Amino acid sequence: MFISYQEFEENLSRVQASILAAEQKSGRLAGSVRLLPVTKNHPVDAALYAFRSGLKSVGENRVQEALSKMDDADSAMGWELIGPLQSNKAKKVAECFDRVQSVDRAKVAKALQRYASEAERNLGVLLQINAGADPNKSGASLEEASALMECALGQSNLKIDGLMTIAPLDDDPAVARACFAALRKCRDRLEASFGVILPELSMGMSGDMEAAIQEGSTMVRVGTALYGKRDYA
Repeated sequence: MFISYQEFEENLSRVQASILAAEQKSGRLAGSVRLLPVTKNHPVDAALYAFRSGLKSVGENRVQEALSKMDDADSAMGWELIGPLQSNKAKKVAECFDRVQSVDRAKVAKALQRYASEAERNLGVLLQINAGADPNKSGASLEEASALMECALGQSNLKIDGLMTIAPLDDDPAVARACFAALRKCRDRLEASFGVILPELSMGMSGDMEAAIQEGSTMVRVGTALYGKRDYA
């Protein structure tokens, strides 16, 4: 059975307290880090709980799963794609999602541009960078970031909001922190090179969000700490 709304509220309070503590520890302003609930593998209730609590956007990894939930959620709910995107699904994504955090290659950027233009939409995107050089993670390499940025900036219907990364799974917290620091430095380089502002750094999840906040994250993507592990039918 999925958790109750009361359980969700209790989990949310703990997560928000952890974010606040990390902001304070890092000398950052309270509220400078946004929480994106990750509702993948959970029923639409997960998104409904988030919206009811005042969190207006959720993250989903799979296009079809998200689309199946959208009809049952509040129309004002925002949806961000945080999982890998195949270009053959770009049409639905460009039409239905509010932002795509997983633009990791030129082919995806160009496909989103095509369909966003057809839908007469300006679509927010983040460039996904594999800042930890993890062979098990998606994302452009740090060396490829400039070429990807140049391509994305050439797509008139895409709004480049910033960068996203997923840290390598490692028992040593220093590994995640190094990954997050590398993404921040990459953002700084791209801003200087292209004369643009990239305000969003989407980095950090349930297990490593403190390190991410210390290194400048503006958004943490949290699923397990809010909803628990999926152990229901």
